[in-house]
Amino acid sequence: MSLASIPSAPADLELIAQLKSKLQYAELRIRVLEERLRLMRIEKYGAGGEKLSQAQMQLFELAPVVSEMIEQAESEHAPVHRSTKKSVKHPGRQELPANLPRVERVLACTPDQRVCKRCGRETVVIGYEESSQLEVEPAEYFVLVTKREKRACRSSEDLGVVSTLLLPRIIEKCLASDRIVIDTVVSKYCNHTPLHRQSVILERDTGLEISRATLDGWVLKVGELLIPMVAAMRRELISGSYIQADETPVDVQTREGRGKNHQAYLWQYSRPGGSVVFDFRLGRGRDGPKRFLGQFEGILQTDGYAAYEQIGGPGMVHAACWAHARRQFFQAVQLNPQDPVATPIVARMNELFAVDADARRKALSVTARHVRRQERAKPLLDDIRSKIKAAQSIALPSSALSKACQYALTLWRKLTRFLEYPELELSNNMAENSMRPVALGRKNWIHIGSPQAGPKVAAILSIVESCRRLKLPVRDYLAAVLPGFADLPIQCLASRTPAAWVAQHS
Repeated sequence: MSLASIPSAPADLELIAQLKSKLQYAELRIRVLEERLRLMRIEKYGAGGEKLSQAQMQLFELAPVVSEMIEQAESEHAPVHRSTKKSVKHPGRQELPANLPRVERVLACTPDQRVCKRCGRETVVIGYEESSQLEVEPAEYFVLVTKREKRACRSSEDLGVVSTLLLPRIIEKCLASDRIVIDTVVSKYCNHTPLHRQSVILERDTGLEISRATLDGWVLKVGELLIPMVAAMRRELISGSYIQADETPVDVQTREGRGKNHQAYLWQYSRPGGSVVFDFRLGRGRDGPKRFLGQFEGILQTDGYAAYEQIGGPGMVHAACWAHARRQFFQAVQLNPQDPVATPIVARMNELFAVDADARRKALSVTARHVRRQERAKPLLDDIRSKIKAAQSIALPSSALSKACQYALTLWRKLTRFLEYPELELSNNMAENSMRPVALGRKNWIHIGSPQAGPKVAAILSIVESCRRLKLPVRDYLAAVLPGFADLPIQCLASRTPAAWVAQHS
C-alpha cells in the first residue's frame, strides 16, 4: 500500500463515515422496499386466511389448537372448530327445514305388484316408504287483475256510487305489484344482481320489456320510503350502550365532467346481534361519525382511524379492535414465516381470542365471561405487551413489525377496555362482516348513480343487513311494512323497525 492511499486528513475520514452512513441507509431502504413488494405480492396472490400453520406453531413450541380458534368464531359467534383431526361419526343425512311446506306425491304399485304371486288375490296397502327432497317451482309471472265492486241504489240515485277501497301499495299506480318491487330490491341488494341483468331476465321470461331506468325508479322509491325508518333505527342505536363502527368506500357518479367517479363512503354503525345502520357520506372526514353519533355516551368500538377521535358525548368510551392489531403482526409473519419475534405474538393473541371462543362454546353469560377474562386474559395481556415492547426495540424502522408494534402500543389503553366492560367484544369483526355484502354488491352494480341516491341506497342496505343479522326474512318484512308506509305517522316508526318487529313477532 502506497502512502498516498492511506487516509491521513480528517476530511478523508469524515468522507468515509458519510459514505458508510449512506450505504447503511441504502441497505435499510432496500430491505423496507423489498418487504413492501413481498407484502403486495402476498395480498395479491397469497392465501386469504389469517392463521398460523402447523409448522409455525411447532417451530415455536406453541399449542396448534389455538390458531384455529380465531376470527370465524369471533366474527359470527359460530362454533369453534379445532385443528386436531379426529375420526368423527357422520351425522347422517341432513334434515330439510321444518318450516317449508310439504307436498306429498304417492307412487302406486304397478298392476303386477298389486296381485299376490301365491294366491292371486289383490294385496292391501300396509304403509309407505318415505323419502324427502328439496323441490322448487320456477317463478311464474302472471297479470293480477283487481276488480273493485261499484254499488248504487236504484231508488236513491242522488246518493251516487260507492266502490271498494283500494288496498295500500308501495308505489301507487305502479305497473308492477308489491311483490315484483320487493323482488327487484332483494335481487339487487341481497343477490347482487344489477338492474340491467334483471331487466334482461324479465324480458326473457315474460316477453315484457321493462327498462333499467324504470327498475331504478322502483328501487329509489323504496329507499326514499325507508329513510325515516332508518332514522328511527339510528335513534335505537344511540339510545343503547354499545356501538361498533366501520367504513368502506363506494364510487358515486357526480356528473362533474372529470371522467371518473367520486369516491364516497358508507359508514356502518351497529350493535352486536342487533340492528345495522349505514350512513352515506361523500367524504371520510370526522364530520360523518360526529353528526351520526351526536352526544352518544356509550361504548364505541372502531379500528385505529383518527376520524373516530373527538366525537360523541363527554362520557363516551372509545375501544379498539384486537383483530386489527393482530392483523398487523400477521402481515409481519406473512413476510417472514419463520419470524422468531412476530409469530409468538400472534400465537399469544390467538390464545386471547380462544378465551372468548371457549366462553361462547360453553354458552357462558356476559358476567361469567367477564370473570373468565379476568382470570385468563389479563395474564395474557401482560405477556403480549412485554413481547411487543421487546419486538419494537429490535424492529427495523418502517418495517411491518415496527408498524405493528407502534399500532398496538398506541392503542393499548383502548385495546384493554374489554377487561372493564363485560359486554365489549374483542374485535370489530361483526361490523366488518356487515361490509361484505357492500363489497360484493359494488363489484356487480359498480357505483351509486348520484349523490342524491346515496342515502336511499344506505337505507335499503340498513334494512337488508339488519334483517340478516336478526334472522328476519327480508321479503316478508318489507311486504308487511312497506305498503301504505308513506301515510304512516312518524310516531309509529319505532314499533316497526326490524329489531322491534322481531321482538313483537318472536
